[in-house]
Amino acid sequence: MSNYSITRLVSLFTLACLVINITKGDAPEKPSCGCSTSRGQCGQETNSEENSKYSSEANTPSSSIPHTEEMSFIPAGKFQMGTNRPVFVADGEGPEREIEIKSFYMDIHEVSNAEFEKFVNATGYVTEAETFGNSFVMENYLSEATLKNVTQAVTAAPWWVSVNGAFWRAPEGNDSSIRDRMNHPVIHVSWNDAVKYCKWAGKRLPTEAEWEYACRGGLLQRKFPWGNKENPENKHWMNIWHGEFPTKNTGDDGFLGTAPVDAFPTQNKFKLKNIIGNVWEWTQDWWNTHHSKEFAKNPKGPSKGTSRVKKGGSFLCHKDYCYRYRCAARSENTPDSSASNLGFRCATSKPLATPG
Repeated sequence: MSNYSITRLVSLFTLACLVINITKGDAPEKPSCGCSTSRGQCGQETNSEENSKYSSEANTPSSSIPHTEEMSFIPAGKFQMGTNRPVFVADGEGPEREIEIKSFYMDIHEVSNAEFEKFVNATGYVTEAETFGNSFVMENYLSEATLKNVTQAVTAAPWWVSVNGAFWRAPEGNDSSIRDRMNHPVIHVSWNDAVKYCKWAGKRLPTEAEWEYACRGGLLQRKFPWGNKENPENKHWMNIWHGEFPTKNTGDDGFLGTAPVDAFPTQNKFKLKNIIGNVWEWTQDWWNTHHSKEFAKNPKGPSKGTSRVKKGGSFLCHKDYCYRYRCAARSENTPDSSASNLGFRCATSKPLATPG
């Protein structure tokens, strides 16, 4: 793997990650251990056949797939961004500060495979994962045949492995497809890929401030878009990891992998779906962990940097390890990074023209 490719590993879990070459003698140190057949370790795994099913919702007819123009109007207003009670201080979750946001529009749903396919078919676009020839997948989701060919993993999180041939159409490598996941969020898209799609759609990525304002839905000092209770009315409102991470996902919320973009209740008054959980979502901003407490209008982050901000957590987030499915939580990746839990949704400052 080239030095340039290695930079794509930076901050998969806000850690400075290095690549390790896997041999039969390798054994990761705790607490980074996960079940890895390539290292001769054992444990409870989910298998690729089971994961490919996800749930009965994975086979939803394509006629029900949301259209790209389905957006929610987010009215102008002020809110408290960040938190004074950070879970991950190093992530720059605080301090809490007052922010004013202009009105804008945000996609109700994450961009789906069906929507991204329209873009690729119309433009011939080739994603960066395809150009590099690989992307990152949690090993639990790989077939035995694919695992046998894995040679590199992330030191700080060895359950993340580099899979040759993994990209948006083949999420778990060459022996996988999105045939039954057209209404699931597109994954393995880099920040650069997302920007290209947004431009094609006449939109843009939301700023981090816009994203968090939309996520909070007018609530003050709450963890989630709907409040502080993880399971309102004892029901699941998001797709995250349940069970013991990283060895066993019970799928209590109905999904072992990604969920359809229209799954679960709307998460707040802005009618947004899966704004937290399911897949991480790219934002416009460069990464920065030092924030002024001063009032600001429509902040756009630093003018330059090395990583971009992603928000919302994913189906691989667990409270004991990656408790980042909170509105104030944040993480980073280099703009060319891609992984099986990384997607996006679009925003725009003005409503799109009505066709016809």
